[in-house]
Amino acid sequence: MGANEFAKLPHIGESIKRKEDERFLTGVGQYTDDINLPNQKYAVFVRSPHAHAIVKSVDTGAASAMPGVARVFTGKDIEGKMGGLPCGWLISNPDGSPMKEPPHPILAIHKVRYVGDHVAMVVADTLQQAKDAAEAVEVDYEVLDAVIDMRTASNGPALHDEAPDNHCYKWTLGDKAAVQEAFAKAAHVSKIELVNNRLIPNAMEPRAAIASYNRATEEYQLYTTSQNPHVARLLLTAFVLQLPEHKVRVIAPDVGGGFGSKIFLYAEEVACTWAAKQLNCAIKWTAERAESFVSDAHGRDHITQAEMAMDQDGKFLALRVHTDANLGSYLSTFASSVPTILYGTLLAGQYTTPQIYVEVDGWFTSTAPVDAYRGAGRPEATYVLERLVTRCAWDLGLSQDEIRKRNFITSFPYQTPVALQYDVGDYPACMAQSQELADVAGFEARRAASEAKGLRRGIGYSSYIEACGLAPSNIAGALGARAGLFEAGEVRVHPTGSVTVFTGSHSHGQGHETTFAQLVAARLGIDPSQVDIVHGDTGRVPFGMGTYGSRSLSVGGTAIMKALDKIETKAKKIAAHLMEASDADIEFSGGEFSVKGTDKKIPFAQVALTAYVPHNYPLDKLEPGLNETAFYDPTNFTYPAGTYICEVEVDPATGVVRVDRFTAVDDFGVIVNPMIVEGQVHGGLAQGIGQALLEHGVYDPDSGQLLTGSYMDYTMPRAADFPEFRLGHVCTPCTHNPIGSKGCGEAGAIGSPPAVINAVLDALRPLGVKDFDMPATPHRVWQAIQNAQA
Repeated sequence: MGANEFAKLPHIGESIKRKEDERFLTGVGQYTDDINLPNQKYAVFVRSPHAHAIVKSVDTGAASAMPGVARVFTGKDIEGKMGGLPCGWLISNPDGSPMKEPPHPILAIHKVRYVGDHVAMVVADTLQQAKDAAEAVEVDYEVLDAVIDMRTASNGPALHDEAPDNHCYKWTLGDKAAVQEAFAKAAHVSKIELVNNRLIPNAMEPRAAIASYNRATEEYQLYTTSQNPHVARLLLTAFVLQLPEHKVRVIAPDVGGGFGSKIFLYAEEVACTWAAKQLNCAIKWTAERAESFVSDAHGRDHITQAEMAMDQDGKFLALRVHTDANLGSYLSTFASSVPTILYGTLLAGQYTTPQIYVEVDGWFTSTAPVDAYRGAGRPEATYVLERLVTRCAWDLGLSQDEIRKRNFITSFPYQTPVALQYDVGDYPACMAQSQELADVAGFEARRAASEAKGLRRGIGYSSYIEACGLAPSNIAGALGARAGLFEAGEVRVHPTGSVTVFTGSHSHGQGHETTFAQLVAARLGIDPSQVDIVHGDTGRVPFGMGTYGSRSLSVGGTAIMKALDKIETKAKKIAAHLMEASDADIEFSGGEFSVKGTDKKIPFAQVALTAYVPHNYPLDKLEPGLNETAFYDPTNFTYPAGTYICEVEVDPATGVVRVDRFTAVDDFGVIVNPMIVEGQVHGGLAQGIGQALLEHGVYDPDSGQLLTGSYMDYTMPRAADFPEFRLGHVCTPCTHNPIGSKGCGEAGAIGSPPAVINAVLDALRPLGVKDFDMPATPHRVWQAIQNAQA
């Protein structure tokens, strides 16, 4: 079945209400912190108050003697008994040498490298007892200078002996000589330097873990807030604790948001699992919000210089980019891939730029590890490119839409100069619909009305593209991935015709229990209420890679579709036997099997019952039952794309920016549930606009203290910060999966930051402001105006 046929099935394209929301909204969801096990104790971690220091000694005597304390573990207790946290992606330097990969200990042994680094773990009968004892642990630190600024990191004290200049890798992509030649011949060159500000993920549910050990079976069980429990189990067993994988069960129950920050294996999960055997009890840890600020992996944090070479008509000839990427104190699970493979390969955007060269330097600093955050590399690439494209327009005296239209890719498939090949798209259609929904024709009248009130109005464009699905495995492996990137699905048809689906994808807000049920119901001709979705438990579902990179439907859904193909093939054989026909003559549609050219037909439920009550069954040809499993490894990424248009009003007296209008037109391919997609876009826009206007993770440049370590200092967006979003859709179905889907979860966060900043700069251009960095806070905007007028 192709994408066009799939899109016409019942339930596809219907805004069915989410099945899972009833339990969430009525308080009967089960999150990790809701779970309590017999013989359970509580863990609290002692964390470093210093950004960089030698650990001279850890005195646990007083803490160990306190009431209820079972044990205080330090780095010396685990030294030599387990490995450190692994990095899942190897990046090579231009000369072929590997990146520097320092150890990442579970508990600090000789040195701490950021505020929040793990120094000790206290386990006690109650949470309060564990907290009290943690306060009594005495650590003797020799404080060292912190390394905060990437630009001076090479001259700072070494955080790791393995990286004496704090440099992790240099990564390059593209034809440097060809780019230089194109720049030498260019009629115009536009340049830009910008910072992509550090973000601190704030999922509704903080991270948590509960680990237990069964001495009778020698089995471990770990409940955790993970986006990919199978990957967590693989890393935990094979790379850290060296345990038999089949002896460890990882369960991620309801998870209250992830945004990338729950992809990774963290020290707390490892420490609780290991200590559960040592103490022969269950151990529970739940992060407090302040703890999450310093210990969860952060996102973004790039400094970039970029320049575009153009001919006399504004056609792009070549792009040259250099980025310094902050990796933080250690390499997190996928940290190395985000500013490289997931960034540099997207710098072609929607444009026919013939030559591109990018180089990235990764740096260690005395800050929390930096890894994937909603979009993971794709927002960073889009921000660079879309800010630069708008600068190109203004330098040439062109409008923002005209420069884009002159350079859009219009013929597919299209091979970019940075490795990726786009299979399909219609970028002019997205632009045209976005301009219509945004009422661009009425902008000048609105600008005049704003100026009459003493305000400045600006319009900003962003035409993004995203690579989703994160596959195929063989290409990813060649690029340094240390894991496969397939997905698994099992479809179990019950005797009554109802269905349970076991998926390796994981839902932490995406609505899989509804969307996947629609997919299965559409194929089998049953009601979505007859389909249950099971995920998040390595003891129940086949090995899968979890959810990130907007891969759930296009990769996880396709694995389910392939299992359904097997179900249909076998079911047709059963139906053929029942109707005394050849299985080649059996057709299946609308939940019924029929014989071509006759009025013979039987319902799907009858075939399902026959499979499990095989009184009239071709036992010589078929096994009983109707249960199939499939794995799917894509042949290419999928490529969602779109154009976003933002309008802002700026008060030059105060610097306050108000987003007055925001229009987002996306091409996600075939959409299964429009309501869920709309919700995903709304959430992504909120995060992207939040980055553009409000959010910024800041460390003190001298002490390395996190200055934005609470909601008092780190500004999260609220509903009042946004207008009613105007959304539109263009559909060019993906050509290499049967659903035709492309992914929607990250788009809003990718396309919106440059649209907002371009709009603010458009508003301020008459005042002489040419540039400033995110976030566009009132003070930054006001200061930019003052500087321009000085």
